[in-house]
Amino acid sequence: MVTFILSIVLLIVGYWLYSRLIERVIGVDAQRKTPAVVHPDGVDYVPMKPWRIFLIQFLNIAGVGPIIGAVMGAQFGTASFLWIVFGCILAGAVHDFIAGFISLREDGASLPEIHGRYLGKGMKQFMRGFTVVLMVLVGVVFVNTPAKLLTGDPFVPAFLQGVDSGVILYGWVIIIFAYYLLATLLPIDKVIGKIYPVFGILLLAMAIVVAFVVHGVRIPEVWEGLSNHHPQADTNPIFPMMFISIACGAISGFHATQSPLMARCMVSERQARPIFYGAMIAEGVVALIWAAAAAYFFYGGDASLYHGEKDAGMVKLIASTWFPPAITFVTLLGVVSAAVTSGDTALRSARLIVADFMHVDQKPVPKRLLVALPIFGVTAALLVFSILDNDGFQVIWRYFSWANQVLAMVTLWAVTVFLARLHPGKGWYWITLVPALFMSMVTVSFLFVAHGEGLGSLLPRWLGYTLAAAVTLTFALLFFRNKKKGSAQ
Repeated sequence: MVTFILSIVLLIVGYWLYSRLIERVIGVDAQRKTPAVVHPDGVDYVPMKPWRIFLIQFLNIAGVGPIIGAVMGAQFGTASFLWIVFGCILAGAVHDFIAGFISLREDGASLPEIHGRYLGKGMKQFMRGFTVVLMVLVGVVFVNTPAKLLTGDPFVPAFLQGVDSGVILYGWVIIIFAYYLLATLLPIDKVIGKIYPVFGILLLAMAIVVAFVVHGVRIPEVWEGLSNHHPQADTNPIFPMMFISIACGAISGFHATQSPLMARCMVSERQARPIFYGAMIAEGVVALIWAAAAAYFFYGGDASLYHGEKDAGMVKLIASTWFPPAITFVTLLGVVSAAVTSGDTALRSARLIVADFMHVDQKPVPKRLLVALPIFGVTAALLVFSILDNDGFQVIWRYFSWANQVLAMVTLWAVTVFLARLHPGKGWYWITLVPALFMSMVTVSFLFVAHGEGLGSLLPRWLGYTLAAAVTLTFALLFFRNKKKGSAQ
């Protein structure tokens, strides 16, 4: 429990100290007009109050990533606590803050457009497609998880108790999917701006409810060892697998796709630090709570309660073990709201990214529908696969996590170039260069080390790490070579 409490304290201190340093480095200007002030359009560029934007940003980026991802990552042992804390403070929150700030400065630019400006046109074209694919995977994951949670106790009323669970599951899938389409098409202030702050408060309350400190349960401590507790530890080494599993709770490329949505609603650059950096710290707290709770069941106080539950089943086990039905209901409803609100904003981001690079005006509803329907068609096909195939969800989650971290890595390189250009001749770019190098090693290692998804089944592990290090070193050499030339691309 000492490790858990110290971790929470470190996250709070990191916000108050490190975020202020980043704010000074990037040159936040409270007098500069924001995109929402310069040209509000009533659809995506809509000025909103900062507290409302914070709650929407928090809910958008949270989803089930810091819950399901943290639960899956806790299988790797107490090293997961360290990654959530230091990854969040030094990488994830910095990534969100600077990427959001760049969008704020560049008229609410979508993430691929930012990649293009700082990493070249070729990267922009590639990341346009890659980011849309990731948004579709997010949509699939964030329909599947809440639908599973809503199937069965405590959400199924008495008159449906005899109905086949598969029928109920598909019913919820259809309802959630239809809602996603509606929320994606409507102006941001009609649904997202009005009800999502309520869901944000619910998710924060859920985090407090799940703060099992009141139960006095025994949570493993870091100094007891950092050994790998994963049930398939031989094929799932902590590096890089833990850093892929715990994505949103430490660093997530998905977050940078959501930041432009809020950059188009902010009325002052001073709002960037609490909204972008602060929301990531809040998510880190949520991830830490769920990781510690899962650790209790996996290898902590009472591992006998754990019977192989996965993803949504593990979330239900944690909530139902410690709380009475009413509080369990609120806790699970918070998880459901987190998933639903991230899923629709992911697909909204996909619509905006496609509309931006195809130059399709999004004011007319028919044109919004024209862009959205193909995206939803692909999402529906993958969603059916994730439900019908026994391991479909696990496969999609792993690819979602890896693609998510690849996007974070590319974004870190983009913001590193931004800092190098912003402060030529100075070393402030090291703030993001170190995380960029680390995430490069993580994502490339996955390709050469992971069993099943990569070449790890064919290559010796030492060779996989060596190849990943060579690729990462190449990235670094390219950066410094171009920086010396003055282009820094």
